[in-house]
Amino acid sequence: MKKIWQKDDNATNILVNTFTVGKDLDFDERLAKYDVKGSMAHCTMLAEVGIISNEESKQMLSVLAAILEDIENGNFEIDKNAEDIHSQVESILIEKLGDTGKKIHTARSRNDQVLLDIKLYLLDEIREITALTDEFFQILIKLAEQHKNVLLPGYTHLQIAMPSSFGLWFGAYAEALLDDVEMLFSVKNIINKNPLGSAAGYGSSFPIDRESTTYNLGFQSMNYNSVYAQMMRGKSEKMLSMAMATLAGTLGKFAYDVCLYLNQNFDFISFPKEFTTGSSIMPHKKNPDIFELVRARCNRIQSLPNEFILLTNNLPSGYHRDMQLTKEILFPAIDSLKECLEILNYTLPNIQVKDGILEDEKYKYLFSVEKINEEVKNGSSFRDAYVKVGQEIENNEFDFEIGNLNHTHQGSIGNLCLDKIEYQFNKLKNKLLG
Repeated sequence: MKKIWQKDDNATNILVNTFTVGKDLDFDERLAKYDVKGSMAHCTMLAEVGIISNEESKQMLSVLAAILEDIENGNFEIDKNAEDIHSQVESILIEKLGDTGKKIHTARSRNDQVLLDIKLYLLDEIREITALTDEFFQILIKLAEQHKNVLLPGYTHLQIAMPSSFGLWFGAYAEALLDDVEMLFSVKNIINKNPLGSAAGYGSSFPIDRESTTYNLGFQSMNYNSVYAQMMRGKSEKMLSMAMATLAGTLGKFAYDVCLYLNQNFDFISFPKEFTTGSSIMPHKKNPDIFELVRARCNRIQSLPNEFILLTNNLPSGYHRDMQLTKEILFPAIDSLKECLEILNYTLPNIQVKDGILEDEKYKYLFSVEKINEEVKNGSSFRDAYVKVGQEIENNEFDFEIGNLNHTHQGSIGNLCLDKIEYQFNKLKNKLLG
């Protein structure tokens, strides 16, 4: 297929073409519907301002609608001889409409086309990530409520510290997701601005109406400055990668906890055998491979911001071909993050928690602070009580009844505030999915 920038019939060197196109065609399949939608909005606007006739616009919109239908029905394939999806859509228009089809590229560039396509794609992916995160959040809230009275050791420095509970543990990760979704929301607001009309980064001498395409494409606003619109290439991807890394950090930490708590030396939780794997030589093994892989994948996702910083660092303003590589960094990572959420959403409802954990003798010192607090309530100063309980521990005279636990403040094992966390999360989620 002849490239849209070719001025004669001399073909590009095959090796040069292969190297410069790279993996773009594979990723352009994801962008196909957004490219067509962008072309439809652009075509409508060109007619509105009188650059093309209403009849020409109507003809192009008809062909574009047919292409979009094929894409949505799974009947569209990227031509392996095309340079990119933008070239292929334009080629189809020219094939169907002749000279009329050649007018679609008036007052735009592939630079603002790909900017637009990526932004629309990322906005949809943010919605999908949010929906999967919401599912995980609701599971955590349900488990926190269900197991709020089941006690669990709390650790600092991986040493037993103070009493916790499964309600507090599950609830902690639910609230972590609240902050992660808030970061996604911030990124969505920044991405949700129309770059179309910035052309190659310096606007156009045509009297285009960028408000029209902003409205028709459903953007919240536009990137007003055409130079800055081009500077968003790479920045949009980097900012989303930071939000993804934050979410991945939460998932990875949770997965690590699960691996730890499944260990026989902890033995706090279990899963049905179909959610674990075995060993080729040790018949007793039940390995938490799912959670180890979630942890590993999430560690990789957390490296994304650094990749984008290295890719985009020290570039001047304007477009540079370096930006092509943002797709192959980000797009597979989006898939991986969604797959992690999907497998957690599938497995976590099957978790089984162990009751009576703190009845084991080795956990008795978890209650040292409780004993100090009792002494303080009975009139002792905190420092004197600390010394007294410390001496009891040293002399093996320490004792405490688990039934005496009484935590009431917000965020404690006796007052999880799950309703407050859920309210804040749902408020943000609804804005993200709206």
